[in-house]
Amino acid sequence: MTDPSLAVTGLGLVTAAGLGVDATWEGVLRGRSAGAKDERLAGLPVDIACAVPGLQPARHVDRRSVLIHDRFVQLAIVAAREAVADAGLDPLTWDGARVGVVVGCGLGGVTTWETQHRRLLERGPEAVSALLVPMLVPNMAAGHLAMDLRALGPNLVTATACASGGTALGTAARLLRDGTCDIVVAGGTEAGVSPLMVTGFAQMGALSRRVDDPAAASRPFDADRDGFVIGEGSGMLVLERAADAEARGATVRARLVGHGASADAHHVTAPDPEGAGALRAMEAALAQAGVTGRDIDHVNAHGTSTPLNDAVEAAVLGRLVGDRATVTSAKGVLGHTLGAAGAIEAALTVLSIERSTVPPTANLRRRDPAVDLDVVADAPREQKVELAMSNSFGFGGQNAVLVFASP
Repeated sequence: MTDPSLAVTGLGLVTAAGLGVDATWEGVLRGRSAGAKDERLAGLPVDIACAVPGLQPARHVDRRSVLIHDRFVQLAIVAAREAVADAGLDPLTWDGARVGVVVGCGLGGVTTWETQHRRLLERGPEAVSALLVPMLVPNMAAGHLAMDLRALGPNLVTATACASGGTALGTAARLLRDGTCDIVVAGGTEAGVSPLMVTGFAQMGALSRRVDDPAAASRPFDADRDGFVIGEGSGMLVLERAADAEARGATVRARLVGHGASADAHHVTAPDPEGAGALRAMEAALAQAGVTGRDIDHVNAHGTSTPLNDAVEAAVLGRLVGDRATVTSAKGVLGHTLGAAGAIEAALTVLSIERSTVPPTANLRRRDPAVDLDVVADAPREQKVELAMSNSFGFGGQNAVLVFASP
């Protein structure tokens, strides 16, 4: 491999399967969907979601959080703190000027936006919070993490729709490779379970209409899939150069060895039917890693449960990696977390490498005959994973692909 020098030393996860890496991992291994009716969506034609359970901002962030943070920031702070602690790092002692933060986020504080707009219409300008703007703009995910972690280096938010988390990790890799940072906390966060956002996705036909059976609604690669279930969550990874990690005695959980990005330049929401953009991103990531598709042991697919995405992704993977690689999609359990998905799935890819286990794809009852891949279903599969790929694709035709290797 041409560049095996970037180490993943910490992971943090907050998902619909629970708070923390262990809860999320156990949830995806069980393979049971977190889809359920959501009271925030009551009265809408689509009223199901994969929501994060048990998050208490006053307890899990701090007492002022409910006043100053939108939910997407709260999720990011909880995940980032776990990742930094997992890496064995202490923000009180590190050189903050050498620590960067890169967070993927597609929507920002939509709950704050909706709440405050309602106040404006119902009660007038004086009822609108003075913190409206800093609570809703997407860059505040990274800004608040910098304040919370004393990270004084480059501070960025990437917005490439549902590829945002993967784009953030690729951007973090560049900051490390060019020597700008010694440590980067990178990942994604999203809290888009709101009436307006869900209505928007429903109106375009992107969401599953199985509202009477929400636990069976998200079914990646299944012949009867009809759309995704919206989710929320955050995934954070600590990245550093392997030599630095080894010098401080850190545990290297996996290595980030390749990143590829591309644009379909085809349609605002639909993927290129030939998958040319996705293929370019995959090939670029593999080339940077110095490997070929046939070297890949496992793919954590974008796998949204939408008819078009799954068909195109499967066709490209069939050409590039064939049936030797196991394939899974976490969205059957966790729903589609939009800008956070790429980072959450990258963390799960690292765990598959570390724990030699591939989680099942939930609700895969009748595989689409056009999906000629080894898609893991029903139960976890024990497998030694040396090389794995994680795919993320977004509206606007934006693609981000990551390749991870064992330590």
